[in-house]
Amino acid sequence: MTALSTSGRRAAGAPLTAPRRPQIVTSVHAEWTKLRTSPGNVWLALAAVVLTIAVSTLASEVVKCPATCGADTTKLSLTGILLGQAAMAGLAIGMISPEYSTGMIKVTLAAMPRRSVMLTAKAIVVSAVVAAIGIVSVLGSLLAGRLIQPHHGFTAAHGFAALSLAHGPTLRAAAGSVLYLLLVALLSLGLAVALREPAVAATVVLGLMYVLPLLALVSLSRVWQHRIERWTPMEAGLSIQATRNLAKLAIAPWPGLGVLAAWTAAALIIGYLLLRLRDA
Repeated sequence: MTALSTSGRRAAGAPLTAPRRPQIVTSVHAEWTKLRTSPGNVWLALAAVVLTIAVSTLASEVVKCPATCGADTTKLSLTGILLGQAAMAGLAIGMISPEYSTGMIKVTLAAMPRRSVMLTAKAIVVSAVVAAIGIVSVLGSLLAGRLIQPHHGFTAAHGFAALSLAHGPTLRAAAGSVLYLLLVALLSLGLAVALREPAVAATVVLGLMYVLPLLALVSLSRVWQHRIERWTPMEAGLSIQATRNLAKLAIAPWPGLGVLAAWTAAALIIGYLLLRLRDA
């Protein structure tokens, strides 16, 4: 009778212990804490914003019309993305490679044995942070272009409207640039998981981003130039920024971003498979 009464009171009352949070929520919170408490990551994020906007501002200041009145003013104002992507790659690589170097990955996996959850949590945190940095950087770059370019001849008289997100192609270029940075970061995360060593991962990522496009410039074959521009992650991905002369592009804007997305998916899948197959 006493046992039944006690069970009834427990069933009717509040639970004795608080419900546990889902593993993914706990893991995301842990990864976010690690990211924000590292001074290096904070400075890297600030540097990404400042350098992206600074380079974009410099590009808008240097290029003038009528000398280059065929310029794509939207793409010109987003020039800083070329530099900002390196910082985003570094931020993503820093989410896991140092853990392998220091042996802290064993602690991470002891706290979260499900490796798929751990990798997903890192991807979520990287995506959120890079998206926020990307939005600020892109808006700052476009604002700089809007203020500077009219003073260098890019006016309505020469067929150039002021940069505005109300203009469909400009909005697509802006949103696409944020997505581009996000995909570059996730590509870097996948490669960092697969390669482990920070220096090796950074070398491979920077090679994909900066060395492969150089091959198009030195290639003597127009066919290979077209292939490189069409299928390399940076060249294809940055086609999303184009708003003029789209017919001359090696690949259209959204399909180009899709090529980068395919590279990113492949890197994450390979990284996850190696994460499962190898010991910490």
